[in-house]
Amino acid sequence: MNPDDVAAYALGLPEAGEEEPWGPHRPAYKAGGKIFATLAAANASQPDRLSVKCESALALHLYEQYPAVRPGYGYQGPRWHWITVHLDGTVPEEEITEMISHSWQCVVDGLPRTARDRLRRLHREQVPPFAQSGADGPASQ
Repeated sequence: MNPDDVAAYALGLPEAGEEEPWGPHRPAYKAGGKIFATLAAANASQPDRLSVKCESALALHLYEQYPAVRPGYGYQGPRWHWITVHLDGTVPEEEITEMISHSWQCVVDGLPRTARDRLRRLHREQVPPFAQSGADGPASQ
């Protein structure tokens, strides 16, 4: 996944916006005024990088699963971590989109109730209903 794809996906989430608080080529993606993802352009020593908020236990799992996922900068508390993903092609696109969505949800969960409820409703409306039939879905009932 490249930075343009990351930006398009992040901006496709409900009420997501983009700012460059740290200067050009360092976009930050926000929901409810809170950052849920940042991008850093490649340099001589590192590829493009995505940083997202992540639950602590999931962050530890991702570190073990993907060498391109590393602890990020910023707050590393008991419940949340920031992780940095090197966009070098070794982490599947689906995994990266899940990380972005998870980070958006982590931020939304911390918003005041009215904003949180509104964004959750918008997200539910945006996601198409379960369309496959099978033992796990409502279509099988």
